[in-house]
This record gives sequence, structure tokens and C-alpha cells, in this order.
Amino acid sequence: MSEKSKPKTRIPMPEQPAGERINNFEEVALGYSKEAALAEASRCLNCKEPKCVEGCPVNVDIPGFIKLLTEEAFKGAIEKIKATNALPAICGRVCPQETQCEARCVLGKKGEPVAIGRLERFCADYERGKGGNVSEKAIISEVASEKKVAIVGSGPAGLTAAADLAKLGYKVTIFESLHKAGGVLSYGIPEFRLPKAIVQEEVEYIKSLGVELKPNYIIGRVKTLDALAEEFDAVFLGTGAGLPRFMGIEGENLNGVYSANEFLTRVNLMKAYDPEYDTLIKMGKKVVVVGGGNVAMDSARAALRLGAEEVDVVYRRGEEEMPARREEIKHAKEEGISFRLLSNPIRVLGDEQFNVKGVECIKMELGAPDESGRRSPVPIEGSEFSLEAEVVIIAIGTSPNPLIFKGSKGLSQHKKGTVIAEAESGATSKPGVFAGGDVVTGAATVISAMEAGKKAAKAIDEYLKKN
Repeated sequence: MSEKSKPKTRIPMPEQPAGERINNFEEVALGYSKEAALAEASRCLNCKEPKCVEGCPVNVDIPGFIKLLTEEAFKGAIEKIKATNALPAICGRVCPQETQCEARCVLGKKGEPVAIGRLERFCADYERGKGGNVSEKAIISEVASEKKVAIVGSGPAGLTAAADLAKLGYKVTIFESLHKAGGVLSYGIPEFRLPKAIVQEEVEYIKSLGVELKPNYIIGRVKTLDALAEEFDAVFLGTGAGLPRFMGIEGENLNGVYSANEFLTRVNLMKAYDPEYDTLIKMGKKVVVVGGGNVAMDSARAALRLGAEEVDVVYRRGEEEMPARREEIKHAKEEGISFRLLSNPIRVLGDEQFNVKGVECIKMELGAPDESGRRSPVPIEGSEFSLEAEVVIIAIGTSPNPLIFKGSKGLSQHKKGTVIAEAESGATSKPGVFAGGDVVTGAATVISAMEAGKKAAKAIDEYLKKN
């Protein structure tokens, strides 16, 4: 492609129109065609010192795979990505590239950065469309090890650690408490943002590396963490943060109040959106979602698709402070979801049958910065107001499930239940046990969990070579 014919701005991603997509759970973003991907890839400057790679938590060779893409060497491009990223179809959809690799792109200084995430998705989808995966034989170490590693949890941290360790020749077993692998990828992110078939195909790829998966296996109940540590040479905890937090306000025990965890699990794993499944989920015409992150956006947009006519998102800070991706906020607005910003619930209102009938809120203003550097919201006295609602979904964060640690000793934790682990290695206070992802940090992004999984895999390799 000549310099004159190269597009100056990024190629738009085709999407379902808002008026259509609110009536289905099919994927909103439709992906690039081959022609669109080649045109977008041609914008890459192929920098000698690529800053984009510095912004990628899993160190994908971004200029390398994009160059191969421009040459239509699609198999080589996906091999280049999978050298460091075992979940490219997932990352291409849910990774916040706008604050990571794309934020470092040189083109973004004066215009629009290269759509790196969309190109990663294209490569992964192209491979899937051809009915195959990168040959596992080409990337697995020829040096087989008799040493065994247990991975607890099959979310993004666990899957990433498992893939990297399997490539190094270790015998890896994943223990998953639910019937389907994927962790938050399967139960927490709706179909319209991340199709479950794609998650399971990524899981199958990791299994093809020689990883054994044991579903319906609850560590802390079927077997303790201590027993696992005795059976295996090393253990990685990637169990995420599946215990929901509530606000501690009056009325949170009323019928019609959900944690986002329960609500999204019912929608995703229990298929409440499919009329052929008898999954009980209460859904009224008016729904209030509390929170400002991606989970809140997912809950609000899922409620709309389940038949809610009015959905209000209540968030105690302003839009600039919302942790949700800009794209998710934009999609929610397009779909007709209302935002009650600088507002905070103080009471859930109920009727005589203990069913939700509304939410009493108070308006907020931003005061001095808190420990995170964000300005703390402060209630405005006398500004109370009420919203009608039949369903309230609380999406204000999560903590690790304490069941995992039942019957085990010697593992240090913070007061909120997260595991204390070294940032660069994931090493815990228990010898041979490593941890990473949300079980250490609390609820965070998919890609940050993957980064933790990669760091832990490297540290486990070093540990096993010494022991």
C-alpha cells in the first residue's frame, strides 16, 4: 500500500445498531474484515523503539505481528502474538488497550493510535475461522519435566500461568470450582461483549498444550490448599475475587436486590437470557445499578436486554472518574441507559411484601483526594431524592472467597482477604505457593491478571529449578 493511500485515521469497527442489539445478546462489535484489517495495519510506523510494547502487560511483539499482518502472513502473525499471549481473542475484545499499548502509540500523539486491540482480535478470529490453532508442538519446550504444578482457578491469571508453565515442559493441572473453565471470563462478562464459545476455544488451546483441567473441584472443600501443596511441587492461586461487596445500607436484603456477581452468573453460566432455560431471575421494568466500573456497565446493559424498560446507573463520582472503559460507557448511552452521576444510594425502599420499590439517594460533590489520588465524594446535606425500581444490582467491587483458604495454614492475607504476595514473583508466605490476579489485588482487569500469571510462571520455573 502506497504512503498516499494509507488511511490517516483509524478504521471504524462495524457494530450492531443500538436499536437492534438491545433486543439480543449477540456480540456488539463485529470485527474487522480482511480489507479493513490490512488498511488499519498499514498505519503502523513500525518504530525502531516501539513504545506500544512497553505498554503491553504481556509483552506482545506488536510491531512484529502487525508487520506480518500487512504481508498477509496471518499464521505468522498469530504465532507471534501467542508467543507471549495465550488468550488473544479474549484480549482483543476486553483488554483496555486505550490506556495501555495504544496509549503509547506514536501516532496517538498527533492523531489516532493504531487500533492494536482490533488487529489482535482479527488475527485470533482469522485463525479460528480457519478451524485450527497454532501448532502446540512448535512452542512447547522439548525438555520435559517430571515436576508438577497445580493451578487453582481457571480465570485469566490461572490460564496464563498454566500455558506458560506447560510450554516450559511442566505437568500442569488446573482445579476449577465451577463446571466451566474461564473464571470471570465465563461468568462475569456478558455474551454481547465476550462470546462464551470464544472463551472455551481459548481454554481448549491451553488444554492442547498438555494442561489437565479438573472442573467442579473446590479447593477448601474437596481438598485443602495444604494437601495440594504436599501433592504438587508448586501451586499457583489464581482464584480471583468472587465474593461480592455490599454497601451495608438499609434494604439490601429485600427481594429484588442482586450482587452483580449473582446477576451476571445467572445471565452467563445459567443462560437466563435464553427462553429455553428456566433460570429464575427477577427482572422489573425499572432497574437501578450501583457502581461505575465495567461490571456495572455489563449489568446495566444485560438488564436492558432481559426486558427492563428503564435502567439507571448510580455512581458517586463524575463520568471522568468512572473506571469503566470509555467504549462501554458510550455503548451504554447509545442503548438508552441513564446515568445518575455524583449520586449515592443511602437506602433501598421496599413494600409490605419485602419487594424492592425504589432507591433513596443523596447527591454528592467531590472533595479532597483520597488514598488512590481520586477526589473523595462528599454528601450534600438535604439533597436526597428517590428513584423508582423493582430490581437493584450492586456492582461496587469484590473480595476473594474465604472458602479457598479453609483448613490451610501459613498463608498471609490482608484484612480484606486478599493474599499477600510479592509483586514481581507472586511468591506468598507459604513456601512453593504463588498467587496473582484479583486474589492478590482485588478486582482489576483481565490483562493485569494475565500479567500476574506470566510473572508467577517465570518465578515458579526458577523456584522449581532450585528445588
